[in-house]
Amino acid sequence: MEKENPNSKVDPNNSPLGARGNEWPLWEIFIRSKNGLDHKHAGSLHAADAQMAIENARDVYTRRMEGVSIWAVESKYIHASNPNEASSLYDPANDKAYRHPTFYDLPDELRNM
Repeated sequence: MEKENPNSKVDPNNSPLGARGNEWPLWEIFIRSKNGLDHKHAGSLHAADAQMAIENARDVYTRRMEGVSIWAVESKYIHASNPNEASSLYDPANDKAYRHPTFYDLPDELRNM
């Protein structure tokens, strides 16, 4: 017979708790306010799984029905560049003038580009 691990904990709803035994994983929440718009980062929350993260995000970030879509991404799967290395990261793009439309003449009627 297998012994029960004394370090494994279960919440009152019988779902396993996080790696430290006292918290669920952190999820980053992105909300799309209208069809055709981008998803925007709304915040972070802890949840046992993706479904719980989406349901909690609905309750926390879309209380007034301001969203049409919710993305929940476990924080450990998000990788970001280092701001201190931005110059070397973006340096190769600087020598591609065709990517910068600064040499086009815009009509005077055009206010925002």
